[in-house]
Amino acid sequence: MTLDCTERGIVRRARLRMGLFVGLAVGALLGVVGVVAYASLVRSQDRQIGQELSWGAEHGTVAGPVGCNWLFRLTGSRLDTGPVTPPPGFPMRPAMDRVAAGGPASTTAFTANGTTYHVLTQARGDTVVQVVFDARYQVADRRHLLMAFGIAALIGLLAAGLTGVIVGHRAVAPLAEALERQRRFVADASHELRTPLAQVHTRAQLLARRARAAAPTDQGDLERLMGSTRRLGEIVDELLLSARLAADPSGPEHQSVDLTTLVEATVATEADRAAEQDVKLVVDGPGEPLPVTGIESALRRVVAELLTNALAHTPAGGRITVALHQSAGQVTLAVADTGEGFDPADGTRLFDRFHRGAGAGERRFGIGLALLREVVTGHGGTITAESRPGAGATFTVRLPAGPSPTGATRRGLLRWVTG
Repeated sequence: MTLDCTERGIVRRARLRMGLFVGLAVGALLGVVGVVAYASLVRSQDRQIGQELSWGAEHGTVAGPVGCNWLFRLTGSRLDTGPVTPPPGFPMRPAMDRVAAGGPASTTAFTANGTTYHVLTQARGDTVVQVVFDARYQVADRRHLLMAFGIAALIGLLAAGLTGVIVGHRAVAPLAEALERQRRFVADASHELRTPLAQVHTRAQLLARRARAAAPTDQGDLERLMGSTRRLGEIVDELLLSARLAADPSGPEHQSVDLTTLVEATVATEADRAAEQDVKLVVDGPGEPLPVTGIESALRRVVAELLTNALAHTPAGGRITVALHQSAGQVTLAVADTGEGFDPADGTRLFDRFHRGAGAGERRFGIGLALLREVVTGHGGTITAESRPGAGATFTVRLPAGPSPTGATRRGLLRWVTG
């Protein structure tokens, strides 16, 4: 299955989202189960501890408290702690004195000596009893539960992640297949349309020549017909190029391309058109080969489309600057014009297919700029657009620098102006 960079990104993100959602769902479920189990255990233990304290305060004796319990008895000023040595800090005499003075019964819990103690102090007849419960085993049970839950959650999340990847791959497979079928249809349809469109354009040219000979002043419809067929042919060529790049973005057609030479040739082709429109065309570069690896025809289309776009939006008396330089392993091509510019909010959406910004004009309605992004990203590069209304626009292409061609020589600074 062959997808272009943009489509592969869409499929990859869909798979990641699917896996993430499955993982989050399982993680949330484990979290809810863990919280409910832990809360249930704590509540059960607290109820058990309360029962132990209440029973000890009502029926316990100093000489024979149950395990993990201590019972102290205050009768008048006489304090009986029993035969077993109590933990450090017990009994809590201030609490017993308060109850003996007529205060209410009190229950408290605190951590000391590496464990948690629960203490109940209350009156029993003419005496005050204080029951101490050591909750070290209950705390240990909670820790064991948390540890077991942590291990189970980790295993569950790993399993959920794996399941999410598998489910995401299978769930997104139809999307990838649909994109591939769409790509194949575009390629097949474009290939089939190319020949009849070329024939229609040729016949329109013949009709225009005959019309010029018969009625030189009445050719408007035929000229518009030729323009339409020419544009249709360009669209078909764009679709074919897009399909070819997606089918084999790093195939055998990739070779070392000197971007300096390519820019010079493309600018020379557009020089006459720029002069007709009274637009000054400036080329500024290092005057030496700037090699990149890619498909020469596709890269030429990038430069030509950027120049065509700039000429279409630059008024008479304006200026277009084509700048080339290399730094940090990248070759940068920037095409700047002094035209009407565009809204900065459209800077990224210009490269969406069939996007039409406010006051965009005909050149921004179609797939031209979207195709440029496909070509550039297919060559491992990036393309950006910057502008503000009335201040012109700058399109910047950055491509990975290729190996220097054998025998390349420096020609000095490349700078020339047309118009």
